[in-house]
Amino acid sequence: MKLISFFLLLPFITFSQATYDVLIRNGKIIDGTGNSWYYADVAVKDGKIVLIQKNISASAKKIIDAKGLIVAPGFIDVHAHIENGVFENPSAHNYIYDGVTTVITGNCGISADDLNYFFLKLDSIKTSINVASLVGHNTVRRLIMGNDNRLASPDEQLKMEALIAKAMKEGAVGFSTGLIYLPGMFSNTAEVVGLAKETAKYKGVYASHIRNEENTAIEAITEAIAIGKAAMIPVQISHIKVASPSNWGRSPEALALIEKARLEGYDVTIDQYPYTAASTNLGIRLPDWALAGGQDSMKKRINDPVVHEQIIKGMLEQLKRYKYKNYSYAVVANHVADTTLNGKSISEINIMKGRKATTRNEAETILDLMLAGGAQMVYHMMNEKDVQYFMKYPYNMIGADGGVTTGKGMPHPRAYGTNARVLARYVREQKIISLEEAIRRMTSLAAQKFQLKDRGMLKEGMAADIVIFDEATVKDNATYEQPHQFSSGFHFVLVNGELVIDEGKHNGVRSGRVLKGLGGN
Repeated sequence: MKLISFFLLLPFITFSQATYDVLIRNGKIIDGTGNSWYYADVAVKDGKIVLIQKNISASAKKIIDAKGLIVAPGFIDVHAHIENGVFENPSAHNYIYDGVTTVITGNCGISADDLNYFFLKLDSIKTSINVASLVGHNTVRRLIMGNDNRLASPDEQLKMEALIAKAMKEGAVGFSTGLIYLPGMFSNTAEVVGLAKETAKYKGVYASHIRNEENTAIEAITEAIAIGKAAMIPVQISHIKVASPSNWGRSPEALALIEKARLEGYDVTIDQYPYTAASTNLGIRLPDWALAGGQDSMKKRINDPVVHEQIIKGMLEQLKRYKYKNYSYAVVANHVADTTLNGKSISEINIMKGRKATTRNEAETILDLMLAGGAQMVYHMMNEKDVQYFMKYPYNMIGADGGVTTGKGMPHPRAYGTNARVLARYVREQKIISLEEAIRRMTSLAAQKFQLKDRGMLKEGMAADIVIFDEATVKDNATYEQPHQFSSGFHFVLVNGELVIDEGKHNGVRSGRVLKGLGGN
């Protein structure tokens, strides 16, 4: 009889359900605004932060004890190149283990040819990180003009502007240039201004890998600011640097230009990776004209004895202008034709080929590699004092200038350790900036610049992108010699309210989303 009574009462019994999806208790909150830390609990439900206060007593599906740990907004990497790697490794381990929950890709003038298709493909595979994208100038110019060394005709300019408008409507957050790369290197300022004006119609940002980061870096920064003024568009100077020995110590001069523009009311900001080495392709060591038309045209020039000599002459003149003694500063990151060269400098490879150690021979070695398909390089070309000077600037964001890694080659360690390196080296060890300030640069400053309205702060109603880490042990482990090493010290990472790093381990969850610009809404 008692058993029957129990079953009759079942419809009237209410089983308690968890109030929240995730409850983070006892953490030291650094909210992304730059304000000082405070203690509180954080409650997450349905992908959003729903409550921040002390001593939340409600139940949750997952309770995290963050005692002794920092609780901060997920980091936003403003300078990424994930167009290819993310489809090979959608879990994006190198970013997630570095505390990054959102990336801005499509930088340096290089984006997906079709952003709408790119976004749909991202949605279909699901990623562990959120992705926003710029539309690239080099991509647009190539689609309309190929890699030709000439100015755009009025009709071609209109066609490029139409592609910019299309991409902005599809959700791009802005427009990027890479004016040292094919084919953007052949554009003039007026062309870029026209495309930037089109971007501005859709409330986008102009992000520029400027025309030169070495001897004419000051002129190149001036050009980027002028483009912003002419187009009335916010400007982002990508991976700021004053590279090569001939320019070391010019960081105050560079920042003075940016600060002057800001004082005049123009929204000009910068980003940086915390290393003294850069990384890009081998082709930038050749004269621009030698690259026109693409790989086949370049090979014909190299194989023409007369033109070959002109290329070598230009290379050696560049080496002298930049005050390098030789090409030992240039290290191969990935040479597909012969991976045994990965990790070796041009000077070392030159000796391996049985040549004498002369700059002429080293230039010839570079041309050999170019004929074999080129290479991705690591260039040891910056000065630590300049890196530190830029790091102190309050309108400076953090961007790794990397991609989703796949364990191949000898890539720059920045792809693995950028944010952890800032927190370990420049906050904890050198005290160049405070922890609160570093997190502001990685979060709310980036979200504000790229208009990611619900990201970048720990605040009720915001998306629950959250990192929980140990400020005393967070560390970058990737080195130039052994780059394929994840950062450590991040105990938990949430992306859109779902745990992706749980107790220090990536759990395979892919809860990232495509984040679209204002023109795509």
